[in-house]
This record gives sequence, C-alpha cells and structure tokens, in this order.
Amino acid sequence: MAGGNWTRISDFILMSFSSLPTEIQSLLFLVFLIIYLVTLMGNNLIILVTLADPMLHSPMYFFLRNLSFLEVGLNLVIVPKMLRTLLSQDTTISFLGCATQMYFSFFFGVDECFLLATMAYDRYVAICSPLHYPVLMNQRTCTKLAVASWFPGFPVATVQTTWLFSFPFCATNKVNHFFCDSPPVLKLVCADTALFEIYAIVGTILVVMIPCLLILCSYSRIAAAILKIPSARGKRKAFSTCSSHLLVVSLFYVSLSLTYFRPKSNNSPESKKLLSLSYTVVTPMLNPIIYSLRNNEVKNALSRTFHKVLALRIHIL
Repeated sequence: MAGGNWTRISDFILMSFSSLPTEIQSLLFLVFLIIYLVTLMGNNLIILVTLADPMLHSPMYFFLRNLSFLEVGLNLVIVPKMLRTLLSQDTTISFLGCATQMYFSFFFGVDECFLLATMAYDRYVAICSPLHYPVLMNQRTCTKLAVASWFPGFPVATVQTTWLFSFPFCATNKVNHFFCDSPPVLKLVCADTALFEIYAIVGTILVVMIPCLLILCSYSRIAAAILKIPSARGKRKAFSTCSSHLLVVSLFYVSLSLTYFRPKSNNSPESKKLLSLSYTVVTPMLNPIIYSLRNNEVKNALSRTFHKVLALRIHIL
C-alpha cells in the first residue's frame, strides 16, 4: 500500500516468548508439549467414551462432547505453532496463516461461550425440573441447542477477521504474542481503528456478557432449588454437579473479558500472554479432569470401555 509508512505485509513474525532466555524457552516447550498431549488425549477420550458407552448417552454428556470438540479445535489452531516457535525459533507465519489462525481462534472461543451457557441451562432443567427433564431435553432439543451454540462463531469470526485484515499495516510485522490474536495485530495497523475498537467492545459485551448473564440466571434458579432440598446429602449432590462448571466458567470468562474488553489497553504484553494462556492452553487441559474424570459415571464408563477393548484384543489373538 502506498503512502506514509504503510506497506503490504506478506507475513508476520510471532514474538512469542523470545524475550526469555533459551533455557527457559526449552523448559516452556516441554511444559506446553505435555499440556498439549494431555489436552488432546483427555478431550478425545471423553469424545470416544461418551459416544461408545450407552450409559453416557444423556444431554449432559452430549454437550460435554461438544465442549471437548471445541477444546481440541482451539488447541490445534494455536498450540502447534507455539511449540514450533519455542523449539526451532521458526517465528514466521504467513499473512493468510495469521488470518486463518485468528479466524478459528475467534470461532472456537465464541462458540465455547455460548456452549457453556447451554450447559448451564441443561443443569438448570436437570435440577429444577427433574421429572420433566427427559421430555424437555430430548434429542431434538439438544441438537437445536448445540447448533445454536456453534452458529455464533461464524459471523463473529468472519466480521472481526475480515475487517481487521483489511486495514493497512505499518512497516513492522512483529506480533508481540504467541498467536495471531486481535489486540497485538491491531497495534500494527496504520489507520484510524476507533470504529473497529467500538465494534470489538460491543462484540465482546454481546459474546461474553449475554452468555454470562444466562449462566448467572440459570445458577440463581439452581441455588434457589438447592436451598429447598431438605437433606444435606441431597444439597451436596446437587451442588457437586454444578461446582465444576462454575469453576471453569469463571476462569474462562474472566481471562477472556480482561483480554478483549480493551483491545488497545496499556496492560503489558506479557500479562496479556499469561491471560491468553489461561483460556487457550490451561483450561482445555483442565476441562476433561474437572468435568469428567472426577465423575463416577465417566470412570465406570472408562473401565467398561477398557475391558471391552482388552477382551476384544484377547479374542483376536
């Protein structure tokens, strides 16, 4: 692009954790590689078990399977490039590759916001209307809710990515982040981005706050229902089905809000990277543990699946 300091950029350089010593980067590579493998194994295991075991063919595990799909997708978009950057110092990413990475990170992130709200609604129906739960949350309804949760990612990611990458960029192409996220890429733009920033704030409010309000509304009803349960054991059992979801929701929404509510805030790049790590790397690893591996139904299903596979192998041999 002609004029001033504008230029046509063909690729970007991800600064990632280049400011750290090589030894620390090598350590980070090992840590993130372990987290990445645990995330893929944990979420894929949840997907396979909830599909294979008839005892887990319920709405709760149907939505959990969708969540695992989102977590795997988000990790595949972000983590492999980050690991390659740490290991080989290959920090270059093409213009199209950067736009693609940003598009799918928005897509999976937005969809997770709405899916978490859907999961909260499922818990609300299960606890507040247990007798009507099988009718209200039938297969057709669950499918519609899942589609409604997956859909918002398409328009949000398309508008945000297309608009941002239509701006002219300055001479520098160094993105001070470990993936092509909107705020660090926005800092490279050589144009008036006021309208885009307004859109980003409004979009964040719609994407983050509306599902969050739906979650709060569901849990306020759940809390009222739990308080009416006469036995302490019944209260603990009902609360245990919600506490894990609340923990992950809090971690996900807080870090997401702090990162995107102020796209050009004065927060240090390192603090932004830490916040991004919490919802792009850490939370996807914790979800299978928090949601499922502490659940006796899932543990029993894993045991049954393992014994079936073992018996099949013995029969073949």
